[in-house]
Amino acid sequence: MHAIGWSDMQRCTWRNIASKLKVKNGSSTHVSNQRNSQPQTQISHLALDIGGSLIKLVYFCRYDDSCRDGDDDKLRSQNDSLCSKSVNGQPVLKGRLHFAKFETSKINDCLDFLGSTKLHLGGFHDCNAPLSDKMFIKATGGGAFKFSDLFKEKLGLDLDKEDEMECLVTGANFLLKTVHQEAFTYVNGQKEFVQIDPNDLYPYLLVNIGSGVSMIKVDGDGKFERVSGTSLGGGTFWGLGRLLTKCKNFDELLELSHQGNNRVIDMLVGDIYGGTDYEKIGFSSTTIASSFGKAISDDKELEKYKPEDISCSLLRMISNNIGQVQR
Repeated sequence: MHAIGWSDMQRCTWRNIASKLKVKNGSSTHVSNQRNSQPQTQISHLALDIGGSLIKLVYFCRYDDSCRDGDDDKLRSQNDSLCSKSVNGQPVLKGRLHFAKFETSKINDCLDFLGSTKLHLGGFHDCNAPLSDKMFIKATGGGAFKFSDLFKEKLGLDLDKEDEMECLVTGANFLLKTVHQEAFTYVNGQKEFVQIDPNDLYPYLLVNIGSGVSMIKVDGDGKFERVSGTSLGGGTFWGLGRLLTKCKNFDELLELSHQGNNRVIDMLVGDIYGGTDYEKIGFSSTTIASSFGKAISDDKELEKYKPEDISCSLLRMISNNIGQVQR
């Protein structure tokens, strides 16, 4: 069984958008909506995943971002026109997927973004229903429950909640079966794409890294179970990083880690063995023996360490722990 990592940003309710995609020539995307094998007139343009740390949204535009600056009537007419275009009896839309993210603690920024760009008008729309009845969008994550009333108050939207694990697995299955070069390995700074055989995909271990981490054994379409996990995930990296480096947002902390040198803080095998490898068990001299281990003997206070070195060590500690747990 092989393991596949999946970051929180990639998870935006793929069951309702990405699992319906058909890509032609790499330039246009066809969206065909079908649920429970019954003809539907609903077209999804926007979906949200509201997690513990970040809000992730994906929205679908027909014409190069035209959905972001059109007026209400234009957006509604675009949605309505879908009902007259179909392939094999199913509505078809050509366009592009866009992704955005916001801190969950700053949810009002997300609401302002949706309102100012009119994206909230791209929710689910029953073409046979009055326009006033169309205002609901698909959402996953705990925040879909926690902030449901807020979306209704600010935008007049109802959140149609979907199970996040089911969406995650459905989306991962779709991408691995459909999208060329979706899977790759990353070793020593080198990325190498892996060819996936759709007929020999299962079982695999799906490692979903969000605020916490869930490890899901996928045995087939709709067949999965959570087999393990850890509370040390993206939220841990962000939380500890903010305390130790004063970085205010996730992207800043992540960028800082790329500039750092973890060897200043981490105790390596070479530090213990006089600069040599521990060949008997296959450890090189650069293997981390103890994260933040050098801080034990260094006569330094926190402010004497560079924030970039701290963030680099922290990122490696969290990442290595996830790798160990999934084994």
